[in-house]
Amino acid sequence: MRKIISKEEIAKKRERNQLIIGGILIFVMLFSTFGYSFYRENNNESNINKKINYKGFEFVKQGDYWYLNNNNFEFVFKYNPKEVLKVYVTLNSISNYYGQPLYIFSENKEAEIEIYNNLGQVSLRIQPACLDESECEGGWPVKTCKDNFIIIRNSNYTNIIQEDNCVFINGPEENLTQITDEFLFKIIGVE
Repeated sequence: MRKIISKEEIAKKRERNQLIIGGILIFVMLFSTFGYSFYRENNNESNINKKINYKGFEFVKQGDYWYLNNNNFEFVFKYNPKEVLKVYVTLNSISNYYGQPLYIFSENKEAEIEIYNNLGQVSLRIQPACLDESECEGGWPVKTCKDNFIIIRNSNYTNIIQEDNCVFINGPEENLTQITDEFLFKIIGVE
């Protein structure tokens, strides 16, 4: 036989169960918040103040980027000099870009952004352009190697070539940002 339970007892039991479930939910929410804050704190500590000294240049990692303060400019790189592919080439120095317009053609957006972020503060302006009229899309001007011109292309071969004022940065798509950072390190004087 079943015990007869009054409506009051049923209500008390339901209320007690709701309090227990509510307490458990509050406990889980509080500890998940604390856990998340400790995780974020530890994660930030690993990226904050991470520094490397490379040939007298101090690179500081903040988030996903490496920062270099040099000659009153703050340069930002995806990679530090120890992480890039080494390409042996002689390039014009960054002084060739001071106060001059810079033209760029790029098949890789991330590498193009590296150029904009770093040489945009040095150059008069940066503008998309084409080297060959037959490849020109979007109404961009056609420029020659008499102008400061950087051409970034996907290629099976990794190299950086300086021809007059043109710089050709070539490499596999997945490495173009590293190669572009190597180019920037060379013209700044880090390499």
